[in-house]
Amino acid sequence: MKHLALAISLAAAFAAGNAQAVVVTQWNFNSATPDGNTGTGTILPAIGTGTASLVGGVTATFASGDASGGSSDSATGDDSGWNTTNYTPQGTGNKTRGAQFSVSTVGFQNVVVSYDLRHSNTSSRYEQFQYSTDGLNFVDFMSFDGNAGDAWFNGRSVDLSGVAGVNNNANFAFRVVSAFAPSTTAYAASNPTSTYGTSGTWRFDMVTVSAAPVPEAETYAMMLAGLGLVGFMAARRRKA
Repeated sequence: MKHLALAISLAAAFAAGNAQAVVVTQWNFNSATPDGNTGTGTILPAIGTGTASLVGGVTATFASGDASGGSSDSATGDDSGWNTTNYTPQGTGNKTRGAQFSVSTVGFQNVVVSYDLRHSNTSSRYEQFQYSTDGLNFVDFMSFDGNAGDAWFNGRSVDLSGVAGVNNNANFAFRVVSAFAPSTTAYAASNPTSTYGTSGTWRFDMVTVSAAPVPEAETYAMMLAGLGLVGFMAARRRKA
């Protein structure tokens, strides 16, 4: 039994060692060729593949990721953010405007999404994170409170490891959309002394999808073969 317990422990450690999280896709919105201009950039991922798009009539430009304390991007001086605006009028379109990111998680599991977001004074204070397993229908998952204006909220993190449908999925997508203040039918401004307005901005940076590779079939086969051998040896010892 001691041999069997040891084999199980080793097998578990082996599987864990082969399932460390890696960056699947990341957007930093900086120009592909550094140009020292934060007003230029790209929505193509800096790492991996995926698509970034605007939701519900939002428009976007590129703006500084260094401003207002800065995002977590280390590219100081060439740090661009995706600056979104044209959100819905007060009291309308709850959770219908924002940004969407689509990433295939085929070959990956235990997905975690993180991002930095700068709220302007008059932007929506509340963010709703939604995910989709078919790229079309989105489910509310987690909300965030951006309770300051002209400020970055870095390292927003959403752990989707408990959502089985997100794993190994070519159609995985997620959105960050503006939401009414809890238990109300109106938006709250990020700066408590300001008034919400459609020209308020959310500036995205360092949007990252991390996940662990799905162990290959050969890994499981090796584990099972090892356990089988230990069991066979234990049985022989009992008969001896």
